[in-house]
Amino acid sequence: MATAHLRIGDLVWGKLGRYPPWPGKIVSPPKDLKKPRGKKCFFVKFFGTEDHAWIKVEQLKPYHPHKEEMIKINKGKRFQQAVDAVEEFLKKAKGKDQASHSSNSSEEKKLAADVKGRKNPGRPVKLIIDEDEDDLNSHRGVCLQKDKELTDSDPEPSSVRLGTGTVTGFKWESSPGSSLEPISKRLKIIEEDTGSTSIQAADSTAINGSIIPTDKRIGFLGLGLMGSGIVSNLLKMGHVVTVWNRTAEKCDLFIQEGARLGRTPAEVVSMCDITFSCVSDPKAARDLVLGPSGVLQGIRPGKCYVEMSTVDPETITELAQVITSRGGRFLEAPVSGSQQLSNDGMLVILAAGDRTVYEDCSSCFQAMGKTSFFLGEAGNAAKMMLILNMVQGSFMATIAEGLTLAQATGQSQQTFLDILCQGQMASTFLDQKCQNILQGNFKPDYYLKHIQKDLRLAIAMGDSVNHPTPMAAAANEVYKRAKALDQSDNDMSAVYRAYIH
Repeated sequence: MATAHLRIGDLVWGKLGRYPPWPGKIVSPPKDLKKPRGKKCFFVKFFGTEDHAWIKVEQLKPYHPHKEEMIKINKGKRFQQAVDAVEEFLKKAKGKDQASHSSNSSEEKKLAADVKGRKNPGRPVKLIIDEDEDDLNSHRGVCLQKDKELTDSDPEPSSVRLGTGTVTGFKWESSPGSSLEPISKRLKIIEEDTGSTSIQAADSTAINGSIIPTDKRIGFLGLGLMGSGIVSNLLKMGHVVTVWNRTAEKCDLFIQEGARLGRTPAEVVSMCDITFSCVSDPKAARDLVLGPSGVLQGIRPGKCYVEMSTVDPETITELAQVITSRGGRFLEAPVSGSQQLSNDGMLVILAAGDRTVYEDCSSCFQAMGKTSFFLGEAGNAAKMMLILNMVQGSFMATIAEGLTLAQATGQSQQTFLDILCQGQMASTFLDQKCQNILQGNFKPDYYLKHIQKDLRLAIAMGDSVNHPTPMAAAANEVYKRAKALDQSDNDMSAVYRAYIH
């Protein structure tokens, strides 16, 4: 494997906690900021943000060898702005290099000879803090050679040899906060101009880059595909969490991670300040609140209840009324994402209801998601989530239809996918779901039965306002056929099988 020297001035891809790889530049740290003990790391300034952080060498990759791969797997306005900032920096550096070469070639030759002859080339490097730095000497060797080795005519004594294999062969560490220490600013991956109020997921000023967990006691009911990842991230970020699940054995792993055990939903609510729930459907959500030893029996004035299940707005209205009738405070906060995004703490949270509860949940939402939106009165989040899942479900059914039609007409399914992934429809969702289909892998990341439930609820919502939903209705019929073929507990991508049976 080719290796590379990383040193001050090099452009890199840095993995900041649980966020996507981000382009940055290795710079000299402030004099009063000490390097973390026992860690081989560099101080990195990230392009497109005002963030600096200590990043472990395992979390760094040279910029040029991995540029194409990173651009392919990462999307978003802020990410593209960061890449554009890197290219602008390189453009300016190239222009200065050409000007310097034409006017000072003799001096550069002398300097190169001097550097080559030095036994201890450890000259000090000043801290560069502006996005369009003028000091070309701080970035001298960021060009890719034939053997994919980055070189520099003036290596720093602290440079580290690091493999530059492909992205697929490189595993970023996932431990948040273990590889960095932000100075003062937060990295905000999402920063769009929307009409809603949002809490952005970002590393806070807490020690080691972790968020500052609320001092409120947190309860969580429901440890399914989504709930399990959410609870794990709440615990990792230092929250005090009490858990309950209908199948009690699912609680064991979280008890080992430091969670407390509640014997009933009512007990969890009575023990905690804020209780979240995440269950499968409207009936399960109602039963959890209104059933024997349910949430309602534990509600007291000031207790907060947050419904994270994807249900219809009528169910949300009912639950909000019964909770507030007992003096409780209610928030709905369904999540958009999958099991993998839940595990990674990269969900999108849609919240509505009591604004003060939303604000009290800030650290929790930062732990479990990459961004959250406050959408106003209770019921709005349920409506928005059903619309989002209606679109996603219909899209998945259409992609499955295209794959099977390609096969039926003698076309390569892989080529069909490759073409899609090079066009405007390219996305991580598209690539992952299609690759799983082609590999026959339908391990659930989002249950097929749940996306069909969401389609059904979205169609009913359309009926309630006399709005046509013909595309969703057609997709719903395909999912119903897949359920009839025993695909309910497989991933939503198993809708593919409805077309081949």
